[in-house]
Amino acid sequence: MTTAITERYDALVSAGELKADADQARAVAALQRIQTELEARPESPGFFRKLLGKGRDPVRGLYMWGGVGRGKSMLMDLFYESVDIDHKRRAHFHEFMIDIHRRIAAERKKEEGDPIAPVVEALASDTRLLCFDEMHVTNTADAAIMGRLFGGLIEAGVTVVTTSNREPKDLFKDGLNRTLITGFIALVEERLAILPLDGPTDYRRERLGDSRLWHHPNGDAATQALSDAFFRLTDYPPSDAEHVPSEDVALGGGRVLHVPKALKGVAVFSFKRLCGEPRGAADYLAIARRYHTVIIVGIPVLSPDNRNEAARFVTLIDALYEYRVKLLASADAMPEALYPAGDGAFEFERTVSRLSEMRSDAYLALGHGSED
Repeated sequence: MTTAITERYDALVSAGELKADADQARAVAALQRIQTELEARPESPGFFRKLLGKGRDPVRGLYMWGGVGRGKSMLMDLFYESVDIDHKRRAHFHEFMIDIHRRIAAERKKEEGDPIAPVVEALASDTRLLCFDEMHVTNTADAAIMGRLFGGLIEAGVTVVTTSNREPKDLFKDGLNRTLITGFIALVEERLAILPLDGPTDYRRERLGDSRLWHHPNGDAATQALSDAFFRLTDYPPSDAEHVPSEDVALGGGRVLHVPKALKGVAVFSFKRLCGEPRGAADYLAIARRYHTVIIVGIPVLSPDNRNEAARFVTLIDALYEYRVKLLASADAMPEALYPAGDGAFEFERTVSRLSEMRSDAYLALGHGSED
């Protein structure tokens, strides 16, 4: 039985889990409109294949944008869980675009004309609602196809709902060949409702409370503190700790990184898993794009004796910093004492500076994603 998103949201406010927020209330009303209209339209097998190219108007979608921690992901969770239709899909935007490029490449090999049209047709054939969290554009390859891709999906009857840290006009800001994305921006402004979400409460920062972000030394106390932070950030019940979901992150070239604990954009890794195995910048960037918060446990004191691990750690922090990922960690020392002496200690000072900045209020207030 369907439950209206307004009912779920009001229940959270009444229970004190959320604070009354006018911006959120407006967003819930907009999402309720979409839920009601989608559920009022009938579904049938093959329905969308028959409609492709016939100009059927979809239910008007929504683009919610605002700063970090304003509740965008939480509202998307409530909405997606509430909508009672069969043909819905929620995807991480970066992983979705990787899949799109893979499909387009396969179509190009067929040499049968426009490679985007059959990709749109395949997606629209079984999708009425397409939801993204934290849409952001970081490369010209995505920018070049987004207008035609999403224009085709909307024309085929797909409703798009997305969140972003940026206003539409600022997508791919200062990006190379930015004119590539102007068509997509015009499409968003014309076909989606645009709603800012800039309420006073930073829920993500609030859930961290006064928690320290860097814990030392490694040990049971540090592990427990990071575990508590994970549960607060994800709303996952500690009583069910043995069943925290895991994920696999595609790294390219057919390689996959298993993430033992991952939920709602928060991932937990061991230092050994991230830096004790051969990895490069591309691997760390894939992690940084996928997660807004990363928790690392078991960081040792570094030295020339483990210079390979230290070099990977430097590259990892650079990637997390570039994408403004929130970092929580446990280590055998504070950052300034993490690489105390020896060859490489001087070069490590830049990483120490970044680790210090990443614990500042100014950094924590930044939205997830690169500067495009």
